[in-house]
Amino acid sequence: MTAFALVRHGETDWNRARRIQGATDIPLNDTGREQARAAGRVVAGRAWSRVVASPLVRAAETARLIAEEAGLGEPELDAAFVERNYGEAEGLTGADLDARFPDGAEVPGREPREAVADRVLAGLHRLAAAYPGEAIIVVAHGGVIRSVLESVAPGRHREPITNGSVHSFQHADGGLELVRFDDPIDEQSIFPLAEDFLEQNALARREREREHTAGA
Repeated sequence: MTAFALVRHGETDWNRARRIQGATDIPLNDTGREQARAAGRVVAGRAWSRVVASPLVRAAETARLIAEEAGLGEPELDAAFVERNYGEAEGLTGADLDARFPDGAEVPGREPREAVADRVLAGLHRLAAAYPGEAIIVVAHGGVIRSVLESVAPGRHREPITNGSVHSFQHADGGLELVRFDDPIDEQSIFPLAEDFLEQNALARREREREHTAGA
């Protein structure tokens, strides 16, 4: 069995401004760095073998700060865990999105969520095969973590995925399963200003609302 803790990166200025980030490479702000350090102090209470991160700077820096706090080595960067590409919606606020792409309009260049799930799950399976029996921290993004959740536990968790939050999974017998959404260690790591991924990403929120309406 391989254990995974999926951690969302700390806050950026685009998060705070409610701009859709996606694959755009935006650094952490000071709040995000403190969230990363706080998450590192919390996960330090458990034994981990390594840290892997999306190469986008906000995730890579979060991973380095977590590694420093937890006494781990330099993070390994893995493109499998890059955030979803939102195409021409990147950089837009909710108001901008509504103006340029009214509800129902296709956003050019947007990466299908199924494609995100396929590459992220493939990355986790690959790590589990390479490091059997290890406990690995993977620092990624809200859309990435949501794609894993919806693949292994569809519809079970609608709670916020906040900056710096920790979610536990295990890989055994060739399959991945959710152990705990908002792992108990995460109760200490939720920073007072940590905010939900959907609140920060108007396009992802729109998609969720559309699905909820369709399923009603």
